[in-house]
Amino acid sequence: MTTPAPPARADRAARPAGERPARPAARPHGQWKVDGTTPLNGNEKWKQEDGGLSVRARIEETYSKQGFGSITDDDLHGRFRWWGLYTQRKPGIDGGKTATLEPHELEDEYFMLRVRIDAGALTTDQLRVIAGISRDFGRDTADITDRQNIQLHWVEVESVPEIWRRLEAVGLGTTEACGDVPRVVLGSPVAGVAADELLDIGPVVDGITEKYLGVPELANLPRKFKTAITGHPSQDVVHEINDVAFVAHRHPVLGVGFDLWVGGGLSTNPRLGERLGVFVTEEQVPDVWHGVAQIFRDYGYRRLRNKARLKFLLADWGPAKFREVLETEYLGYALPDGPPAPRPTTPGDHIGVHKQKDGRNYVGAAPYVGRVSGQILADVADLAESVGSGRVRLTPHQKLLVLDVPDAHVEHVVGRLKELGLDANPSPWRRSTIACTGIEYCKLAIVETKATASAAVDELEKRLGDLSHLKPVSLNINGCPNSCARIQTADIGLKGQIITVDGEQVPGFQVHLGGGLASEDRDEAGLGRTVRGLKVAASELPDYVERVVRRFDAEGAEGETFAQWAHRADEEALQ
Repeated sequence: MTTPAPPARADRAARPAGERPARPAARPHGQWKVDGTTPLNGNEKWKQEDGGLSVRARIEETYSKQGFGSITDDDLHGRFRWWGLYTQRKPGIDGGKTATLEPHELEDEYFMLRVRIDAGALTTDQLRVIAGISRDFGRDTADITDRQNIQLHWVEVESVPEIWRRLEAVGLGTTEACGDVPRVVLGSPVAGVAADELLDIGPVVDGITEKYLGVPELANLPRKFKTAITGHPSQDVVHEINDVAFVAHRHPVLGVGFDLWVGGGLSTNPRLGERLGVFVTEEQVPDVWHGVAQIFRDYGYRRLRNKARLKFLLADWGPAKFREVLETEYLGYALPDGPPAPRPTTPGDHIGVHKQKDGRNYVGAAPYVGRVSGQILADVADLAESVGSGRVRLTPHQKLLVLDVPDAHVEHVVGRLKELGLDANPSPWRRSTIACTGIEYCKLAIVETKATASAAVDELEKRLGDLSHLKPVSLNINGCPNSCARIQTADIGLKGQIITVDGEQVPGFQVHLGGGLASEDRDEAGLGRTVRGLKVAASELPDYVERVVRRFDAEGAEGETFAQWAHRADEEALQ
């Protein structure tokens, strides 16, 4: 018996023989200049209806008077970020529940408040005001971030208007410290003072922030937009992992200007920025920056939040098209070709005592992974002023600098900083370890980071003191996959997750090995290597780091860096 053929589908019957069916049209990315501005998700809808900057009036007039319960959901989980406010994690919720609970179940009725500090530049008056806010409204909390900001915790919405009043009275604020906006501008923390700098980027940073901070035209970007600018040869602003970056160097014909990078970013889909191959003068930087920001606004992908960073657009376009669009659609002129900046020859964390161009000194000191307090900040302000200084800087490496220290007072400043927990001559581990906020306050975190990192530093100082001949090995610890602590660009990067050890679920980390940015030991940036199944319990962290570093010491070739060894070593050596 013959089985009858199935009836022909209508579309198949209508096609000529041998013709393939047409593919369905690709879904739009939500690019304003391509697809129009109709919102393609709820986040884009509320941003268009009522932008993030508008919430300040409601905070001042309603929420601060009626309390946390009066805050609407789209303001609380959306617009508050435009003013540096995130709800913090409710105490006592373990990391295994981070991905299973709703935001309202994870969050406390307190906020993390991010004070925006472009280029990390503070006067002692400003530092003292932040210290007072920390003590009066934040339970004496303060963290120096790897974005040169200071984060406070335990802030209640009722206190926010008074906090703004105090900050703005000394020229500070929280405008666009978070949100889908141009975030804080990373800048060389030794701008205007370093004896060996190529160019003072202070006026360049001011030129951008004074014109474009808090303006509606750039207050609705697809997602965050990160900037880095340096005039120092150490390239001290991690430029390869920012959306746009300007790196000063000396052009053989045109003099000192900037190499332009675009499209860097880490998180769960890391991508290093790329050079556009152009030379940008100091005067052109604000316009070029504005052009790149507008490209992101107009062509950035908005439909899916996890594809809404500039790095995804650059990956599809490539540097040549990006440059063409920048020059033809936004600048109206061509930029000259330019060579790359040379490799750094000195560390970019500025730890220790260094001469300024005026003959005085700046002193760079390391806290434990950025953790300080309001009282410590107040004491640093007092110390600086006691030796005739009125300036302090924060770095993208969670460090603090006191500027303008006369020779006669250097020893006193170094000693007093150490008494305050800020070491100008730290161990290699204290110097090269950074950590994100972690589960203590962050709703996204899965594991604890700050205390884990601090304890690991203390233990590694004891265990590995005999390896002083080794160059510092960077250790970056993150509480979740989002890489706020730059785990993919560290010698040893740790991504927090719950792991199983002997049948029991415990806090731990996935290990990334051999990442790094351009430095005196590395020609160019590269991402770390992951080894399948290589995970370590948080409680075993010092054991693991000691084990892998001692193997490097024993097996590494003469002159080989940890990163080079980690990329070539057998997997067994990395366990």
